[in-house]
Amino acid sequence: MFDIPFLDLPPMGGASGTVRLPGSKSISNRVLLLAGLAAGTTVVHDLLDSDDTRVMLAALEALGCTLERHGRTLHVGGLGGRLKVHEAKLFLGNAGTAMRPLAAALAVLATTQGGRFELSGVPRMHERPIGDLVDALRPLGCTVEDLGQPGYPPLRLSGQAGGTLATERPIRVRGDVSSQFLTALLLALPLVADARAVTIEVEGELISKPYIEITLNLLARFGIAVQREGWQRFTIPQGSAYRTPGAIHVEGDASSASYFVALGAIAAHGGAPLRIEGVGSDSIQGDIRFVEAAQAMGAQVKSGPGWLEVHRGRWPLAGITLDANHIPDAAMTLAVMALYADGPTRISGIASWRVKETDRIAAMAAELRKVGATVIEGADFIEVAPPAAWRAASIRTYDDHRMAMCLSLAAFNPAAGARVPVRILEPQCVGKTFPDYFEALFGVAEAAPEDVPVIAIDGPTASGKGTLAAAVAARLGYDLLDSGALYRATGLAAQWDGVSPDDEAALAHLAARLDLRFGHGADSGRTWLRGREVTDDLRLESSGLMASRVSAHPAVRQALHALQLSFRRAPGLVADGRDMGTVVFPAAPLKVFLTASAAERAARRHKQLIDKGISANIEDLRADLEARDARDKNRSVAPLKPAEDALLLDNSHLTIEESVARVLAWWQERGPFEAHA
Repeated sequence: MFDIPFLDLPPMGGASGTVRLPGSKSISNRVLLLAGLAAGTTVVHDLLDSDDTRVMLAALEALGCTLERHGRTLHVGGLGGRLKVHEAKLFLGNAGTAMRPLAAALAVLATTQGGRFELSGVPRMHERPIGDLVDALRPLGCTVEDLGQPGYPPLRLSGQAGGTLATERPIRVRGDVSSQFLTALLLALPLVADARAVTIEVEGELISKPYIEITLNLLARFGIAVQREGWQRFTIPQGSAYRTPGAIHVEGDASSASYFVALGAIAAHGGAPLRIEGVGSDSIQGDIRFVEAAQAMGAQVKSGPGWLEVHRGRWPLAGITLDANHIPDAAMTLAVMALYADGPTRISGIASWRVKETDRIAAMAAELRKVGATVIEGADFIEVAPPAAWRAASIRTYDDHRMAMCLSLAAFNPAAGARVPVRILEPQCVGKTFPDYFEALFGVAEAAPEDVPVIAIDGPTASGKGTLAAAVAARLGYDLLDSGALYRATGLAAQWDGVSPDDEAALAHLAARLDLRFGHGADSGRTWLRGREVTDDLRLESSGLMASRVSAHPAVRQALHALQLSFRRAPGLVADGRDMGTVVFPAAPLKVFLTASAAERAARRHKQLIDKGISANIEDLRADLEARDARDKNRSVAPLKPAEDALLLDNSHLTIEESVARVLAWWQERGPFEAHA
């Protein structure tokens, strides 16, 4: 997951390949709570690993459930409906799928078994209404105290052992604000249905009915067969008790699938389809019906058990009018697809957007206008007309995962005849449901090489260019090309194969077939050669000396050229070496030539060696550096020198943080976006 202030997306025009979806958030947190309440151990397969599930797991552990991980499965030891812990303070972030059901379950358990529980979250959670659920719990006899603004979290739930609940009459709850209130009661009340049946009646029109279908489906898996009369009356039979199904599989998230279905409709054309694995025609999630809306706009979709395949069909997409009450979360993606339509798209029945992670109607309207769309918004609808002229835009995400993922699709504007980048602020918010979203997106997105930005950082040996390049790449979320590692790896492969460093033809043959892989994400900074990790080997002084000899051969440099160019992929590249700006990426929009005095570089290298326990003479190191500088400057092919338009950065007296800040400031000046810290 990208943990950076902003992520710049270049214009991207195509998409193909395969995406494997993370587990459904809606299913994951329901399954976790059900497993925690049931007797026995439930083995959960393919659980979503995200911010929302982590707060639910932490809450269950604090309440006494046992959690054991075995590879990709989680073993949950349930409470059997009996509290082990009677007092706890639970922090639930911004997870409505944790806050609402846990509030109901703990209110019921505290009332009957005794306890005192405080539930809180992030500031936005304290702005999300829970009053309708509280209003349903209090007449039952539950003690629910508002610890802040009435009708909103945080809450305190308390009671004395031996208490009873007034379940002889139907429990009434509003259904027109959030279906999570009804879900919370359906998950909590089987805990007290041993003596009599418990009935819940819904007041008003129930929104988001497909999410209730998920709840009912999962309740049945855990032994609770709820009887339903339309969408207004739900009865939990007398004698109900949670029973573990033994094992349960979490299917891929259908809401997350919507971004890639939309991507296929926009950008999967002229070749292979975009394949989505983890959710398909057998899904129990209501948001799978997003496929129907995408097809109405023009997408070509094939499906089967656990998979979807999407091609662009009609182009431009068709503007549609849709009541999206049945797919409220996925409907956000339609608002961005509307950018690529031939006329306005009107989405109604989305009043629930107002009380989600942010006011999504207002947020979506504001951000779509930034890219050039004409937007009309109302209490429960949004109407989007495509841009007459696309604009580069810096997109606020409001700490809302769906805003970040939806608006990333605006970067595919070359499909609409534009060519502008899009900046996503605080991209780490996708961690709520899809931590690896952007990695998955870049794995299937296609961008013209000239549209992928490159920062070239060149300089002499020991100038710190590798450290600087890695830090800049990390701050921007860009890929990193350590060109020196290519030459060191070629030298290392030559040593393994017994090839002389003077045998230019043999070295070029090795370089052309170099099986080198750089780590990403958690493996960032690690390198593998021929499947063997060589991170430490490449840092040896001997590897540096060998690289200097190997790089002097024109045939070797030519053999590695294509490999270097292949690193230019979305969202961008920071390349460091001695000829990145002059030979490999001569059109890079920012070229930096990093310098430092030979004395300063020798002192840095001396400290590095001493810290590693390697004895060294600083004068010898300086002489060696000066000799290598001379050799690099005077070689016949790609001699070491600044590009004509390179910016010189002498870091002799700068910290790495100061050098990074200087490069990022230069980069900001060259972009179409306003500055962000």
